[in-house]
Amino acid sequence: MFDVAIIGAGAVGAFVARDLSRYRINVVLIDKELEVSEGTTKANSAIIHAGYDCVPGTLKAKLNVQGNKMFDRICDELDVPFKRIGSLVIALSKEQLDIINELYERGRANGVPGLEVIGRERLKELEPNVNEDATGALYAKTAGIISPYELALACAENAVTNGVTLKLDTEVKDIEIKKGGFIIKTSREDIETRYIVNATGLFADVINRMLKGDEFSINPRKGEYCLFDKNDGHLVNHVLFQVPTPRGKGVLVTPTVHGNLLIGPNSVNVDIKEDVSTTGNGLEYIVNCARKTMNKFSMRDVITSFAGLRASTSGGDFIINVPVQGAVNAAAIDSPGLSSSPAISEMVVQMLKEQGLKLIEKDYYNPVRKRQIRFADMSDSEREKAIEKNPLYGRVICRCETVTEGEIVDAIKRPAGARTVDGVKRRLRAGMGRCQGGFCMPKVVEILSRELGIPYMDIVKDKKGGYLFTGRIKDNYTKGDGDANA
Repeated sequence: MFDVAIIGAGAVGAFVARDLSRYRINVVLIDKELEVSEGTTKANSAIIHAGYDCVPGTLKAKLNVQGNKMFDRICDELDVPFKRIGSLVIALSKEQLDIINELYERGRANGVPGLEVIGRERLKELEPNVNEDATGALYAKTAGIISPYELALACAENAVTNGVTLKLDTEVKDIEIKKGGFIIKTSREDIETRYIVNATGLFADVINRMLKGDEFSINPRKGEYCLFDKNDGHLVNHVLFQVPTPRGKGVLVTPTVHGNLLIGPNSVNVDIKEDVSTTGNGLEYIVNCARKTMNKFSMRDVITSFAGLRASTSGGDFIINVPVQGAVNAAAIDSPGLSSSPAISEMVVQMLKEQGLKLIEKDYYNPVRKRQIRFADMSDSEREKAIEKNPLYGRVICRCETVTEGEIVDAIKRPAGARTVDGVKRRLRAGMGRCQGGFCMPKVVEILSRELGIPYMDIVKDKKGGYLFTGRIKDNYTKGDGDANA
């Protein structure tokens, strides 16, 4: 029997797993997908918000500000790229300046440090490429940018290294509540546990129903994005927001932590919890909105578009509660969920403790995790030594991002290692360059097949059923009328 079962391996679930791995308890992290961070965590704005936007007195306001302060230490421990570049909410009219002042007062009430309302001249110093219509801005120095999936992967790796059991490809079908614990019935096995954490993002309402908690509904809200290559990453220095609306923080323009430019999202309610399709109308909307902030980007530099889903509720706040003795819901974690995730985790652990979970620290807990050595970041002499030690570092697989075969093999063999093509991409950026995997994808499949002992055609892009190949060309040709020996 496990002491704690965490359902959902996104940012919140992975943080809870890492925090609980500090103690002498048996913890299991469960997810229905083949990789960590395959749900809401993998596709969002990748912003660590300062916390001025949240309504004072809400969980969002409290946990955003608390969480923001934790990222420097956490990213240092986990070796995750994080840049505290600051954000600007741009006013494009005198009327919007009034809203900027309201946001400033709200931020002060929430305890956000370092907020300033700046005028047009100061704004142009900070952002020379911002549109001429801009009249001023709210400057939040504590905002930052990060890679959300790298953060979740790092937490999961660190948790596994400290003793947490990771069960992927394990879908929860039902939960039996019994005296002193639970039996989680999954697609693979029954898992007995004393405590449960529900961190299942878009499906938190489903797990809550299994736990007999007070009813709530998760309403998926889709946001579409355009990602530009690194030629455009220099166009802005900060995260540039427009004045927020009731539906969200508006379309942003921001550099990414890896040097690309990102614009988006829109905000569209959808019925299907796995609808991550992009639309022509949606992308046209975000481009037109982004041009109101800054119009120097070129659409010829867009390398991909994508969509993510927010786990929203009609109440508007996070739902962090106890549905039944022994369980904790971490639900409705939409924006600023990523920014709040480490503080949410601390709150969840405290709630487990208050329900009787005994937490005695391990002597051997290690909070430090080092990311893989990146060939692209090495000096020439370091590259020579790496190739001498392992010739696979001499075979470049992804030309755009300079990722070698040695790195891909390492990524597969690490704790919570890669199992899919997108799993390799999110760990190493293979396929994230200008050609978007046009050159390296077949080679990544070949390496995954070889190292995992899985047939070539059974390797998937991201999810179960996401096959990249439907058959061998020669086999199909043989079944037809052609000459198989041609």
